[in-house]
Amino acid sequence: MKTLYLECNMGAAGDMLMAALLELSPDRDGFIAQMNALGLPGVCLRREGAVRCGIRGTHVAVEIHGQEESVADAGPRTAPAPMHGHPHPEAEHRHDHEHEHPPSHDSLNPEHHHEHPHAHSHHSHAGLSEIRERIDALPLPEDVRRNAKMVYARIAAAEAHVHGTTIDQIHFHEVGSLDAVADVVGVCLLMHELAPEEVVVSPIRVGYGQVRCAHGVLPVPAPATAVLLEGAPVYAGDIPGEMCTPTGAALLTHFATRYGQMPPMSVQAVGYGMGSKDFSTANCLRAMLGEAAQSAPNDAIVRLECNLDDITGEAVGFALDRLFEAGALDAFVQPIQMKKNRPGLMLTCICAPERADALAQAMLRHTTTLGVRRQDMARYALSRRIELRSTPFGEVRVKIAEGFGVRRAKFEYADVEAIARRENRPFGEILNSLEKL
Repeated sequence: MKTLYLECNMGAAGDMLMAALLELSPDRDGFIAQMNALGLPGVCLRREGAVRCGIRGTHVAVEIHGQEESVADAGPRTAPAPMHGHPHPEAEHRHDHEHEHPPSHDSLNPEHHHEHPHAHSHHSHAGLSEIRERIDALPLPEDVRRNAKMVYARIAAAEAHVHGTTIDQIHFHEVGSLDAVADVVGVCLLMHELAPEEVVVSPIRVGYGQVRCAHGVLPVPAPATAVLLEGAPVYAGDIPGEMCTPTGAALLTHFATRYGQMPPMSVQAVGYGMGSKDFSTANCLRAMLGEAAQSAPNDAIVRLECNLDDITGEAVGFALDRLFEAGALDAFVQPIQMKKNRPGLMLTCICAPERADALAQAMLRHTTTLGVRRQDMARYALSRRIELRSTPFGEVRVKIAEGFGVRRAKFEYADVEAIARRENRPFGEILNSLEKL
């Protein structure tokens, strides 16, 4: 299995991750040229060599109109209330996360940096819809644009949660958004080119202490970063300041298939994305690409089941629908012979461990059973993803499953059905035509 391992011992930021992945690319100059040809206004990327603690790696400088915008931030600010239509004071205009850091991790590039050395002369902001439109206009593969928009949506949702508002009230600084769009799109494009089947992310160093922003003094990790990292293993480390930024957190959690230490793998390439400051520890994010052998179960599931002999078929169907709505991976019934020779049904639900309690409760609520059995299990699971394929009928989704030396591709049923209805042709005929392409 083609595996990418991301080692975040010094945290993560968009530029560090992009630089580390770029070192794994067979065409580094081609990537920079492609990024600079996207047409992002005033944006220019430069690939630079950097050395930290004697280790040589790469730093990617993102310049806006000739100046590296190290202070711009990918994280959004909350828009003023609609009645505030007049120009805002500069303190309100500045980004929520333009922190004053203690001496710490200056690698945080387009995100969460020191005070601006200059004041913005414009008052331009972009909402999430404008960011999506900008990404949609880029000449990139569809899955790159889709991933970039999903990463931005994660950041906006986290900020909306922190500020107690809605996503449509979240706005990005124009300059900051251009810088961050380059980071986000660059990482998504490199992930598309490298095409790992599995992405394993190490425990993430987040730093500790406090940072100053327009709202006042905030704890580290910043509130939006903490929301984005929910479910991921994190630790403070021994360096004060902000080690992981919102964009770094959003990219890692979007692409990670699992977290943990480096799995047994045959490493084929190693990349170092360098931060800007020197510490006693090498200030870098390391990416390792290789082949990981798959010979053991790689996923955990729970099997829930109960026997039923006093329930109608309609009620069983209703219960199955409720289980899928509650997050079941699968649910089905089997005919069984119960005590006293009564015919009955066994209802089985397969789910992720974190959904087991809620689904067991749903089984108790929507059936006549008096108890639910639970069995924790391991399974061998192929990694799955969706790709868009251009066809004479338009773009069609294809489900790709890979792992354990197996690769399968299958056209999405709903897309094939929609084409068959539109063309007024049999389903099988459309499917055969697609499979011959």
